Amino acid sequence: MADMSNAPLEGLKVVDFSQFLAGPYATLRLADLGADVIKIERSGKGDLSRYLYVSDVLIDGESTIFHAINRGKRSLALDLKSEAERQKVWELIEGADVVVQNFRPGVIERLGFGPKEVRQRNPRIVYGSVSGYGADNDWAALPGQDLLAQARSGVMWLTGAEQHGPVAIGLPVADVLAGAALAQGILALLVRRGITGEGGVVETSLIEAITDLQFELLSTFLNDGRQTPTRPRNNPAHAYLAAPYGVYQTADGYLAIAMNDLHDLFHCLEIGASLEGLDPFEDRDIIARMLADQLASRPTGAWLERMNQAGLWAAPVMDWHGLVNSGILQELGMVGEARRGDRNFSTLLSPLRIDGARPSAAGAAPYLSEEPISWS
Repeated sequence: MADMSNAPLEGLKVVDFSQFLAGPYATLRLADLGADVIKIERSGKGDLSRYLYVSDVLIDGESTIFHAINRGKRSLALDLKSEAERQKVWELIEGADVVVQNFRPGVIERLGFGPKEVRQRNPRIVYGSVSGYGADNDWAALPGQDLLAQARSGVMWLTGAEQHGPVAIGLPVADVLAGAALAQGILALLVRRGITGEGGVVETSLIEAITDLQFELLSTFLNDGRQTPTRPRNNPAHAYLAAPYGVYQTADGYLAIAMNDLHDLFHCLEIGASLEGLDPFEDRDIIARMLADQLASRPTGAWLERMNQAGLWAAPVMDWHGLVNSGILQELGMVGEARRGDRNFSTLLSPLRIDGARPSAAGAAPYLSEEPISWS
């Protein structure tokens, strides 16, 4: 863990109205870089993710989700409908550098803390908002939830084999990408403020972030006469890429094979069949079946050894046991430890290294209103 006394965002104050994932992920990244993040939570209840469980694993009585995305932050529980408590928020905002919110469109304005009101009080502030589908459009009022954004974005339809129904990505990918985009925009506006003294407003949404994830394929779609790509029938991985690109079953597991010269690959795998007359894209399912039949005959390790020696691109398909037991995360310093109550627990740290060290917000996620604010 890096020495946070020299963190890039040390001294920066963030007032964070957001809850659950997209907004808190953005502020986690800021906290890891040294910002002081103060979560504004509902009195008595707090952030929804304190109680929203993805498993029966709890840390000090609260969800692992909450601990994963709220390391090192402070918590202030308030009733935003109370004028006296709203004044406390204004005191924080007047001394803050960043405000983040991810309410449904229009809610933060009704509470009186929209970007216009906040920037009137503090013109230098950087104001970040994330929503499901943006504001002032036909989708603005739809529920902004990750699975639903995946469904509307095309990602779910794109994933899987031709004969399969839509396949959801098994992670809250839209939430995390939107949070990362928001953090990037906030940092850009902080740089501008450092140059010009001007604050600003940055906005993103789940649909914008998950659409951006598809920029390569969508750019092709937008420029090829709007022909819908066909997912591969055999060993799918990418709707637009030719064979051998895909995932194949071996005698004891699975092997991912990326772009490779087919002649070199067939020679390495000792496939005697001819490729003459076969087009890598038009006939990709035929080629994939030929590869699959051969790869099923030997263990993953045996094929990998051959392919590595031949300079071909392939990797074993690993589960989380494989990833963690490989030691790569430990060698990179991505696994940290925190303590909450009487329990030590593991946590994943920032994906960045600054000046050779990995910055990380100190401490575990806060109890509700754990660290009182010093009022002027």
